[in-house]
Amino acid sequence: MHRGIPLMTVLLTMGVIGLLFAKPKRNSDAYPQFADLSQQNAARLDQQRTVVADAAKQRYRTASLTRTKADLSVLQKLIDDEAFSKSQTYQLQCLGVAFGDVLASELPLRWVMITDEYGTDPTLRFKKTSMSINALTLISKRIEREEAVSLSDLLSTTRQRLSEFEKQVR
Repeated sequence: MHRGIPLMTVLLTMGVIGLLFAKPKRNSDAYPQFADLSQQNAARLDQQRTVVADAAKQRYRTASLTRTKADLSVLQKLIDDEAFSKSQTYQLQCLGVAFGDVLASELPLRWVMITDEYGTDPTLRFKKTSMSINALTLISKRIEREEAVSLSDLLSTTRQRLSEFEKQVR
């Protein structure tokens, strides 16, 4: 932590970002552990990407997903057309993986495994910080709560929050 930034301000900012994107923490003293994706973890994410790519191909004749911002319109259309119902948690989490790829292409995020009190799951880690975004549930939780989902807004909000976080920790 740099001098001049009150610890409470940094913690408050991290808490706000956590509420937006991560699983709630019951124990604020627990620090997550990060590890690179194993071949098995990477294969799992690829399987989830395939679920979304297959749905896009079947519905819209989309050739493939690019893992870039160019995918936003297809992913948004899948959401708007309710390609997956709110009870299809796995498929909605697959959408989260595809959207996570967009986030990783646009922001300094990368797929890693996080281990915390809830277990071990793939997540997007911000640089080499303890900040992570649980992309798997970013979409599914909102759809299950019957909230409107705008992927361009989520991308913009994520960009803004990470920028604010980075300024706080400098």
